[in-house]
Amino acid sequence: MSNRLYSVEQVADHLSLHVRTVRNYIRDGRLDAVRIGKQYRITHEALEAFTGHPVTPAHDTPRARGQAEVSAIVEIDAVDPATADRLTTPLSAFLTAAAADRRPGEEPLRIETAYNRDKARLKIIILGSPGDTARLLAYIDEVLTS
Repeated sequence: MSNRLYSVEQVADHLSLHVRTVRNYIRDGRLDAVRIGKQYRITHEALEAFTGHPVTPAHDTPRARGQAEVSAIVEIDAVDPATADRLTTPLSAFLTAAAADRRPGEEPLRIETAYNRDKARLKIIILGSPGDTARLLAYIDEVLTS
């Protein structure tokens, strides 16, 4: 049994969620936590039960020195549904290729997309290494200019 305890902020960072979302999970009873003073603490076991898979603590996988992460939001106006599909469909293959090239300790590339048909606007949110992000932005540019 582990006696590792995580703060709400650490759990939010690990799960790529907002701190408020994690607190809501705790209040709703979906994530077990202990209140110590005015703050919640989540056990390692409770976090694994919540996620359904083993959790590697952040301090066990140190980030490489000088490692950087890029956050980018790409908004594309006047995008018809066919172009939106042409842009978003291959993204899972892009994620797989980026995962294969990832260095030890490097965070995986994360991509979220949202298409608004009424406004014909596509939003792509990218979180990842500078190299992966640059390759993804080049791909987006190539699809839009071809």
